[in-house]
Amino acid sequence: MTSRVYRLHSTLELQLDDVHEFFDGYELPVEIEDVEVTRRNNTLIVSAVAAEDNISKYTPTAQLKASVTENRIYETEDGWSETPPDPQNGAASTDSDDDDDDGPQWGSLGEGGQLQEEEEEINSKLVEYACFKGDRETVLQNTALQYPMFVVLCDLAKFAEKGTLTAIAAVDDELEATRIVDGEERSASIEVIDDPREREGENTVNWRDNKFISDD
Repeated sequence: MTSRVYRLHSTLELQLDDVHEFFDGYELPVEIEDVEVTRRNNTLIVSAVAAEDNISKYTPTAQLKASVTENRIYETEDGWSETPPDPQNGAASTDSDDDDDDGPQWGSLGEGGQLQEEEEEINSKLVEYACFKGDRETVLQNTALQYPMFVVLCDLAKFAEKGTLTAIAAVDDELEATRIVDGEERSASIEVIDDPREREGENTVNWRDNKFISDD
């Protein structure tokens, strides 16, 4: 039985260093001997290497594909974050009734009597992110070893702290739904609906047998 992924949508984002860290300590599915992580300009490709020789070396194996972008992160009291910290030592009003809100703040006067804004310098840096974003054909490519690489992608989604992965796959003749949000696996279900083509057929006018049309 060959398991297959039918639908997949991903918005996963990880720091590029975290992707390498994930694969350094990751135990691959038995069907995959190794993965090759390569970068081509702003594209990151993670390709599966088959554990058995029954796949020709000329057969493209499944691969995960991500775009590489730069995001600025900021140093906060809790560590590095994509959200800049609140300004410190800003012009905040005091609780004392004796203070005149309309008067100058003498502590903020600089040379020459001009007001100066007290701004604390925020430490920041640019970090590269791998963005596994798109549908199945964009994120998970090629058929050989497709499902084992889907398992790898699911584990990567659990390792990530940002993004969502949703998918429908067939495993042992059973459809399974997957939903992982911000590193946490969530409950998911599959809803079966009528084929829209069947509904269109029911609503189509039968011009050959219509009581409003008569032959002269």
